[in-house]
Amino acid sequence: MNDPALTNNLGDNEKAVISTEAQQRSGETRSSAANAEPPLSRNPPFALRWLSYLLLVPLVGLATAAFGCVSLLCGLWDKSGRQQHFIARLWARTLLLISFSPVKIIGREKLHEHETAVYACNHLSYMDTPVLFAHLPFQFRILAKQSLWKTPFIGWYLNHSGQVPVDLNSPRSLIASLNRGVTTLKHGLPLVLFPEGGRAATGQLQTMMSGCAYMAIKAQVPLIPLTLIGTYELLPIHVYALHPRPLLVVVGDAISTTGLTTRDADALTQRLYESISKTYAEYRE
Repeated sequence: MNDPALTNNLGDNEKAVISTEAQQRSGETRSSAANAEPPLSRNPPFALRWLSYLLLVPLVGLATAAFGCVSLLCGLWDKSGRQQHFIARLWARTLLLISFSPVKIIGREKLHEHETAVYACNHLSYMDTPVLFAHLPFQFRILAKQSLWKTPFIGWYLNHSGQVPVDLNSPRSLIASLNRGVTTLKHGLPLVLFPEGGRAATGQLQTMMSGCAYMAIKAQVPLIPLTLIGTYELLPIHVYALHPRPLLVVVGDAISTTGLTTRDADALTQRLYESISKTYAEYRE
């Protein structure tokens, strides 16, 4: 990722972000292993597991396909993304109903304090995205790996609703992706993203990449921590059976970026990590 031929024309601050991103990705596995707790029970009871295989998971697939098709049709005339976001919210609420997992928001009032912000969330499960779409009370855009744009139905929605793909193939393409996010913020739309870059294999918080802090600083908008509790137990990585349970979303205090420069991205990311880590430990017990 740090090929000199690709980074010669980038500014010092952008190079620092690239370097940090590469180091954090290379250390992600070590960090996850170091923070691992004794394995949780990854499989629901026998009867519930087969109910998931035979009914719940197929219903999730059917709902995703159906809402994806409707969203694709709306994309033919809805260039603002509002109708597609509404459909995504219906899809998300449908998936939560299918999974028998009610969601409680703690600190909901903080979601109305800032018109535009970067919302950064821990990433535990495929169910994280439905929880956020179902319960964040405003239109937003997400940053996600470009590979998701190739996924049927989900990729169609992402492509036609103005979401922001993150291309990790080169330093230049990564910076370009982050700057597209900055443009989205400057147009008045909040961003929601997972700074860990992937789902946590153990349910523990992983090393965070500094792209969210970089975008918040460049756009001079707050960085707001979101902590999800319970989605790992609902649907861990590499498990294909739902284990219904109550879920929590805890909205943290906004972290101001006023007066910061991109040289402060690492320190800001560390503050974000500490906020989510502390909240996760507190509410998971």
